[in-house]
Amino acid sequence: MGYDISNYKAIDPIYGTNDDLDHLQSELNKRGMRLMMDLVVNHTSDQHAWFLESRSSRSSLQRSWYIWKDAKRDEDDQPQPPNNWSQILGEANSAWTYDEKTDQYYLSLFTPEQPDLNWENPDVRAAVHDVIKFWLDKGACGYRMDVINLISKDQRFPDAEPSLGPGRKYHPGGKYFVNGPRMHEYLQEIKQKVLERYGAITVGEMPGVQDVDEIIRTVKSGTGELNMIFIFDIVDIDNVPGKVRMTLQDWSVKDLRRIVSKWQRVMTEKDGWNSVFCENHDNPRSVSRYTDDSDQYRTYGATLLALMQTTLNGTLYVYQGEELGMRNFPKSWDPLKDYKDVEAINFWKKSLDLYGDNPEELAKQRKILERKARDHARTPMQWNAGPNAGFAGEGITPWMRVNDDYREVNAEKQLSDASEGLSVWQFWQRGLANRKMHKDVFTYGTFEDVGPQSEEVFAYVRTGKRSGKWLIVLNFSGKDVDWRFPDDVEVKGWMAGNYTKEKPDKSTEESVALRPWEGLLGKCLD
Repeated sequence: MGYDISNYKAIDPIYGTNDDLDHLQSELNKRGMRLMMDLVVNHTSDQHAWFLESRSSRSSLQRSWYIWKDAKRDEDDQPQPPNNWSQILGEANSAWTYDEKTDQYYLSLFTPEQPDLNWENPDVRAAVHDVIKFWLDKGACGYRMDVINLISKDQRFPDAEPSLGPGRKYHPGGKYFVNGPRMHEYLQEIKQKVLERYGAITVGEMPGVQDVDEIIRTVKSGTGELNMIFIFDIVDIDNVPGKVRMTLQDWSVKDLRRIVSKWQRVMTEKDGWNSVFCENHDNPRSVSRYTDDSDQYRTYGATLLALMQTTLNGTLYVYQGEELGMRNFPKSWDPLKDYKDVEAINFWKKSLDLYGDNPEELAKQRKILERKARDHARTPMQWNAGPNAGFAGEGITPWMRVNDDYREVNAEKQLSDASEGLSVWQFWQRGLANRKMHKDVFTYGTFEDVGPQSEEVFAYVRTGKRSGKWLIVLNFSGKDVDWRFPDDVEVKGWMAGNYTKEKPDKSTEESVALRPWEGLLGKCLD
């Protein structure tokens, strides 16, 4: 299911049928909406007909549809992986899976159940093009392309540098498959043979790429292969540089300011296009990660992030539950029982193996799990205060527990919220309406970060050709802050804030007092 596709042209029966999808598209079109599909073609399921045939024998006509290599042999003549690349979702394991029947290994960068396709084979590329056409012909408007920058591998398949230390058997091999040698060629082929004929929209999931010129080459208007990519700098902000994702380091508001300012400017100056997001299925909940998810401050933290995202240029992506301020599940959940994601399971198994007799170090690993696990974003959607948060009927067991807070944090409650302020959902609604009304500013306008480098406040000015100049001030701290206006910024009036549904009654001269996690949107004198 999901990221190991066993049939590219059918909806998994667990979720419905192709007819159900056709009905969904019809209803979306009636509402002026379009459907983007998820394209997962770096790998398939090990249950896909292509792989079953490829695996059947070395002489199979589809053997070369996947990446098969002879085993190395140890001193006892036991098979060993062709190189030392580690599994992306469990670096203690090899990226290669041994097939006893044919006495070869196949490349499976993510898990053994997800064998990598061999894009060097033109028949594979033609089959992928056929899949892309299939859903576009059925009415999809475009694709999110899953790990699309991993499709080209260095055909030498050399060993990776021992970046995880001398005591580790396997190491990340991204140098040899992230934005590989033929990636642009393959993507240009997709663009020219398929996408351009449909006017399809594309966003590439491209982890591990940092080079600005390489990114612009991919998304540059007119010549780039994709419309935009997901740049992971914000969601990688607490990763230890050069290490795997399941690591933890402190970050500051200065780091956030640097990242946002960089990409807002780069895409404008180099004729590219941004994706705007800070939450997805591969990361913990944003309100827990970047702000304070306590009962006292959860709403303010979530709306602070909403204010930032709805005022940055590019295409905005809001993840399910983010519009409600859904947060990480409690620390009390059992790693062995309640965590379901393969990355978390592998991480905790490795931690127990390495530090089972070292309580202090194991506690550090537990903290990483609690802070970084992808499971946090994969709990059932919280629709109401009923059984299973309205996601499934009473007596049905979802794939994992519903977050304990669903009686207080759910869609039904937020849609009807009549409190003094706005619910997170209501704040998103207002922010999106304002973004559409002033799209010349917030979607297409110029960006300038303003004010001194601060440990608490991130502020910037957006300017549009029609709607003029606007100031956004974001207090990314849990304390009261007095923020002084820059000399070249004059605020005519505050138009919105996340502490009140009315226009904030706050100072527009010299300085403004900001409460914990408070955000303000002001109209400036031009």
